[in-house]
Order: sequence, then C-alpha cells, then structure tokens
Amino acid sequence: MHARALTRPSPRGLALAEDSSSSETTPVFEERLRVAKAERDADRVTIRTIVSERTEYADLELKSSDLIVERIAINRVVDASPSVRQEGDTVIVPVIEEIMVVERRLLLKEELRVRQQPIVQHVREPVVLRSEEVSVNRHPPLTPQPEPQEKL
Repeated sequence: MHARALTRPSPRGLALAEDSSSSETTPVFEERLRVAKAERDADRVTIRTIVSERTEYADLELKSSDLIVERIAINRVVDASPSVRQEGDTVIVPVIEEIMVVERRLLLKEELRVRQQPIVQHVREPVVLRSEEVSVNRHPPLTPQPEPQEKL
C-alpha cells in the first residue's frame, strides 16, 4: 500500500503524490482579525437660554350676588308658626314674636322678603408670563484626532 501525501497547491487545485519516500508539507493558512479603536474629541456644544418676560392681561367677568332684605310689617295674630316659602325669586322667612296678653297668641310680626340680585364686575388683572429660548452652537474639536491603535 502506498502512502499519499499532499503537495503544494497548483493553480488548478491540490495534487496527490503516490511516492511514499517523498513527503511534502503543505502550509495551512489562517486569517486573523485585528480591530483598532481610537478615541477622539466629539463636537463641542454651547447651549444658552434666554428668559424673557411679557405682561398679558386676563379679561374675565366675575359674578357674585348681593342679598336685598325687605322688611314688611304684618302684625297679625296666627295660630301656628308659618313655614318658610318661596314666591318667584323671593324667599319669605316669617319672623314670630310671642306677645303677652290675657291669652297667649302668635302674632305674625313681619316677613322678610329675600331676593338675589346679580352683580357683574369686569376685572382686568396684569399677569406676568415667562418663556425661554434655547440656542445650540456646535464647535469642532480643539485637538487633532489621534491615529487608531491596533488591539489584538
């Protein structure tokens, strides 16, 4: 049996040799990766804020109510205390007084007529509002960039 040995690659591929006395070694090639990393200055950035103030006026109408109390003299004797009642936009509150007589009776002394009267006021108030503006300027690095360094 003859041993086969690999010979150097020919342009057409590998050739086999039948001769056992002559053996030739074929080098095996391997690719290796080298990665380089370099540090560099990034762009410089200047950020500036400007605060400005302006006055605006808030216009609004404020509503409130005022009570008008009208006293109406009644001076009438009643058997029981009348209850509070409402007539339209007026609330009527009976005011009772006990009086001393030979016999005791209730006298409707007066009624309070209470109405609500709307009041509208126009108010103008100054309001200070602030806003900011931002400007960003990029500047190139101050130092030249270093050459990349290889790392294994």
